[in-house]
Amino acid sequence: MELKGKRIALGITGGIAAYKAAELVRLLIKQGASVQVAMTDAAMRFVTPLTFQALTGRHVFTDPWDVQSGNGMAHINLSRESDLLLIAPASADTLAKIAHGIADTLLTTLTLARNCPLLVAPAMNREMWGNPATQRNIATLRADGVGILGPASGEQACGEIGEGRMLEPEDILEAVIAHFQPKRLAGRKVLLTAGPTFEALDPVRGITNLSSGKMGFAIARAARDAGAEVTLVCGPVSQPTPSGITRVDVTSAQDMYQAVMQRIGAQDVFIGVAAVADYRPAAAAEHKIKKEDGAPPTITLVRTPDILAEVAALPAAPLCVGFAAESRNLAEYAERKRRSKKIPLIVGNLIQDGFGGDSNAVTLFDDRGETPLPPGSKIELARALVERIALLLGNA
Repeated sequence: MELKGKRIALGITGGIAAYKAAELVRLLIKQGASVQVAMTDAAMRFVTPLTFQALTGRHVFTDPWDVQSGNGMAHINLSRESDLLLIAPASADTLAKIAHGIADTLLTTLTLARNCPLLVAPAMNREMWGNPATQRNIATLRADGVGILGPASGEQACGEIGEGRMLEPEDILEAVIAHFQPKRLAGRKVLLTAGPTFEALDPVRGITNLSSGKMGFAIARAARDAGAEVTLVCGPVSQPTPSGITRVDVTSAQDMYQAVMQRIGAQDVFIGVAAVADYRPAAAAEHKIKKEDGAPPTITLVRTPDILAEVAALPAAPLCVGFAAESRNLAEYAERKRRSKKIPLIVGNLIQDGFGGDSNAVTLFDDRGETPLPPGSKIELARALVERIALLLGNA
């Protein structure tokens, strides 16, 4: 319920992507938002107001003279009652009108009279999107403080392929949630690791662990939402990359070490979330190890690089945050790890509480002692961690 209590005015314009607005409404409401829909005449050629009335339980505004507004000023009332005006899909025509202050529909009049933030999700043919006039309009909107969501690139309704598709409803929802987050890390650069590593024994087998990467990805998203420029170095995981985040895929601990050290110099914060293997085979077999009668093969293990310790020991080290996933004695082991690596903050959790799931229970360990966070979803805990990091940086 990351949008609980938020009031969103959703403008829908003409275009085949209008049908996706129904799913967007459902997702916004599921996250706790109340949604008030306003549609253009062109939008009603693709989907009916009744659809959105059924989804929202509210009257859908289509006419600037709508008597449902009471005082006949729907364009004023909707803005004053909303925390955000979102237009999805936003057609080339509507974007042009907004950029030039034309108010000839309820929706364009609303954008001109608004006193809340405006986000738009463009949706149009690739040639229309690439047209210099559209690009000038987008530049004007950005200069006026309008948030531009997308567009995406891919197959379009006309059969062409290119940039201009409206972002998927899930991506728009994520952008809306991000919009409401305090920008505690604005201007900061954050590098973090996530997921497991895989240390090859032979071409098909290896040493790894059960880390899903979900916590690391949640922290990456929370840092991005807080305004940071985020780079995510991740081991072999299947998590989708949050938009606006630079992802670097690696396999082994050595790969992860090299990827981190190549990028660490420009970072303000390093968060070592990944469950990095402590050991790797001294040498991986060139071919698959065969099961033979008799004794099993002897495998010699060597230590992998301690990424967090090496980053923390750099002459101009960024603020370092570590993770300690333990099966017992959490406080003892986590604090010992924090002191041995000489880092200001470590996040500890018991493996049985968080590995592979969508929720977790964690405790923060720093110079002030232990601070257990209330159990919650990984994104909730990630936001709490970002808030603590901002305090350590002096960006409260």
